[in-house]
Amino acid sequence: MKITFLGAAGEVTGSQHLIETDNLRLLLDCGLFQGSRRESRVKNMEFHCRPQELDGVILSHAHIDHCGNLPGLYRAGFEGTIFCTDATADIADIMLQDAAHIQEEDAKYLNRKKKGRDLIEPLYTAEDAEGVVRLIQPMHFNEWHELATDVRVRFSPAGHILGSAITELEIRERSQWKRIVFTGDLGRYGMPLLVDPQALDSPADALIIESTYGNRVHPPVKDMKADLLRIISDAHRKGGRVIIPAFSLGRTQQVVYHLNELFNENQLPRIPIFVDSPLSNRCTNVHRRYQESLDDDVNKTLRHDIDIFGFETLTYTESPQQSMELNDRHGPFVVISASGMCESGRILHHLKHAISNERNTIVLIGYQAPGTLGWRISERQPYVKIFDTEYAVKAHVEQLGGLSAHADVNDFKMWLDQSTEHGDFGRAFIVHGEKASAEGLSSLLKTYVDGEVTIPQRMQSFTV
Repeated sequence: MKITFLGAAGEVTGSQHLIETDNLRLLLDCGLFQGSRRESRVKNMEFHCRPQELDGVILSHAHIDHCGNLPGLYRAGFEGTIFCTDATADIADIMLQDAAHIQEEDAKYLNRKKKGRDLIEPLYTAEDAEGVVRLIQPMHFNEWHELATDVRVRFSPAGHILGSAITELEIRERSQWKRIVFTGDLGRYGMPLLVDPQALDSPADALIIESTYGNRVHPPVKDMKADLLRIISDAHRKGGRVIIPAFSLGRTQQVVYHLNELFNENQLPRIPIFVDSPLSNRCTNVHRRYQESLDDDVNKTLRHDIDIFGFETLTYTESPQQSMELNDRHGPFVVISASGMCESGRILHHLKHAISNERNTIVLIGYQAPGTLGWRISERQPYVKIFDTEYAVKAHVEQLGGLSAHADVNDFKMWLDQSTEHGDFGRAFIVHGEKASAEGLSSLLKTYVDGEVTIPQRMQSFTV
C-alpha cells in the first residue's frame, strides 16, 4: 500500500492524501490551499491524484481546507463516491455552494481589473458544486461500512466541529488486511457544544495525524467566556465596536453559545450583537437540527432554553442592505462575521469601517494563515490593505485562543493514551502543521509508535 501526501504536508491547509493499492485508489480529503492568492491558485488548479481514476473520497469534515476543492476535483473528471458522516454531508452542501459563489465573484472582480485581457476562470462554479454534492454518501458514526469486498470504513467523533470524524480504514491487499487511521482535525476535550474525541479500540498499522497545535497548550476554555465578557463590557463603556472575524462553521456557533450563556446568567451588557453572515446562519440551523448529538451540557441547557443560539439582544442579518446599515450605526455593538482569516466576505467591510478607530476592538479567535489579512492584523502591522486601500491599524487587537477547535499537546496526549491501550501504532505520519508544531508532536508520538514517525512533505510517497 502506498500513501502519497498531496496537501497539508509541511503546511497547514489543502488537506489531501492519496492511498493506493493494486486495485484501489482512495483520497483522504480534498481541501483548498489557503494563503496568498497567486500561490494558492496554482496549487488548487493542480491535481496529482488523477481524479478520473479515483474510486472514492473519504471526507473527514466540512471545513474548506478539507472539502473546499471537491468541486474542482469533480470539474477535473472525478465521478466516484464521497463518504462522510450525516452532519458533514449537510454542512458540505452549504459550504461548497458558498465556496463556488466566492470563486465566481472573485473571478469577476479580478477580470474587471484586467479590462478584458487574460481573463481568469473561477476554480469551479456553482454547477460543479451541485454536481459533486450529488456524489456524497452519508454514513452513521460508529458503524463499519463495507465500501467494497476489500475495504471498509468506520467514522468516530473527532470533537473538532459538528460531524467531524476520525476515519478508520481497513483495506485488504494481497490477502492481508491493513488498518489506517486518519484523525482529520482532532478536537479538544471539554469544548462547548461538541462531544470529546473518541479513542480507538484497536491498534493500527499507520496513523495519519494532524499537528496544527502540536507544540502548544491552549488557554482553558472557561477563559474565553470571561475574555468575551471583558472585551464586550469594555466596548460598552467606551462606546466602541467589537469586530469578531469568525469561521462560519464551528467558531461562530461556539461564540454565540458562550454569549447565550452570559445572557442567561444576566452578565452580558445590554449591547446589540449581530451575526452578519448568511453562511453562518445556515450552518447554525444545521447545528439546531443535530442538537441531539451535541454534548451533555447542551442537553441540560435545552431543558430551560429552547434556543441555545438565540437571545434577546442577538440579531442574525441576511440581506446586504442589513449588513451595510451596521456600518452607519452609532454607539457600541458587536459584529460576528466571516471569514475567519479576513480574506473575503462581509467582514472586510466591517474591518474597513472599524480598524482605524482606537475605540474599537478586533478579536481574532482562530488560526491565521501567513499572508492573509487576519495574519497581518495579528502581527500588528501599522497599515493593512483592504479593498486596495491602505488603512492605519489603530483599533485594539485581541487574540483569544480558548476556542481553538484543534487539539493541543494535552489533548493529543490524552487521545493517544486512550487509543493505544490495546497496542501502539505501527508507524505515524504527521500532517497539517507548520514545522515547529509538527516537530513538537513528533517528540510526543515516539512514545506511542513502534516504527518511524515521519513528517512528510508535499508529493512524498511512502509504503505501508
